[in-house]
Amino acid sequence: MFRTIALSLLLASAAVPAIVAAADAIVRPAADIARDPVRHPTELLRFAGVRPGMTIVDFWPGGGYWTRLFSVAVGPRGKVIEFVPAEIANSPRAPVDLARRTAAEPGLGNVTVQSAAITQMSGDHDVADIVWTFENYHDAHDSFMHGADVRAFDRAVFNMLKPGGVFVVADHADAPGTGLSHTEDLHRIDPAAVRAEVTSAGFVFDGESRILANPADPHSAKVFDPSIRDKTDRFVFRFRKPRR
Repeated sequence: MFRTIALSLLLASAAVPAIVAAADAIVRPAADIARDPVRHPTELLRFAGVRPGMTIVDFWPGGGYWTRLFSVAVGPRGKVIEFVPAEIANSPRAPVDLARRTAAEPGLGNVTVQSAAITQMSGDHDVADIVWTFENYHDAHDSFMHGADVRAFDRAVFNMLKPGGVFVVADHADAPGTGLSHTEDLHRIDPAAVRAEVTSAGFVFDGESRILANPADPHSAKVFDPSIRDKTDRFVFRFRKPRR
């Protein structure tokens, strides 16, 4: 159940910190809260424009960190869809069962789970206000995705969004000019390559947050290397579907 005080505070975008506080009190496990200093959820929910009543698609939700925050933020009149790519739904990387367990947690009654090939995620058009992916866009290019067409995925996201809706992509930055060459070994992607791919689907680049940037990152280590883990240079892009 969502607390009345939280819902009243959610009516203004300036109340985003209250969203995080309400989520802490209601649904978030300690492991999620411990990651806040390296994920900056208050700033990123504000950057994404999250508001009550929205429909948000959490693409590749993992352990549900963002799902729980979105669930409280959109409130009982909103919806959160955990979208698990069918290409990896039964693998240890992003099992669909984990998403279902998150959706079944107390207080997350507005969360549902969908799984399909990433190019088929837009069965219903113009239904989402936000599609969100955090540190997983690069994975769509990798061999375990069995040759998934990432540009077709971007078009599917475009179709799923309402006119004026946004696609938020946060990921580990690779060095400029590297393109897609290190998505599998370093788990990094050139921000320029992401921008080119997503805008080719019809999106308009609509802004960038630097809250996760780290200019000191040499961009040469695997993101799981202890020397750089949780300190990588990460970009956060917002792309908007034009209004008709």
